[in-house]
Amino acid sequence: MYWYLPWNWSLAFLEGLSGQGRGYVATPLGDEADLRAAASIHAESFAHAWDEDEFTSLLSQAGTFGFVARRPGHPLPDGLVLARLTVDEAEILTVAVSRHARNRGIGRLLMDRVLEHLHAERALALFLEVDETNQPALALYRKLRFEEVGRRPAYYPGPDGQRTSALVLKRSLRG
Repeated sequence: MYWYLPWNWSLAFLEGLSGQGRGYVATPLGDEADLRAAASIHAESFAHAWDEDEFTSLLSQAGTFGFVARRPGHPLPDGLVLARLTVDEAEILTVAVSRHARNRGIGRLLMDRVLEHLHAERALALFLEVDETNQPALALYRKLRFEEVGRRPAYYPGPDGQRTSALVLKRSLRG
């Protein structure tokens, strides 16, 4: 473990101390109840949701890890993040928060937990894709200092049949 935190990581951590996510804890994703809940939360959040078997399969792959956010004493989580680390680069595979628990800082809590994990693993960069119309997610990623490095036109199908672009974002993890 480091005795210091790199400036670009520690600033995001300090910004996260604003009280958002208070009352929630992030723990590793893995047991059957968490996987069922993760599939349910994912189904609330995405038109093409992953089921419990897909989460299980992803978690069995080398370098894949995840966290769930829950209130202490509550059996079911209210949010999840799944990520994969390969050598020194990582990617967010998915982030989702239950509809009833949104706007409470849970997404930030989960992303901070991923950043902590990647810091300990000495990763150099974190990538993710986000729908260009997902303003709450984009606001969070801007606060976490992700930068747009690419675009996939007409990547996501919308409920109205229109397609939206995926923005490819990157966060450098070393100064």
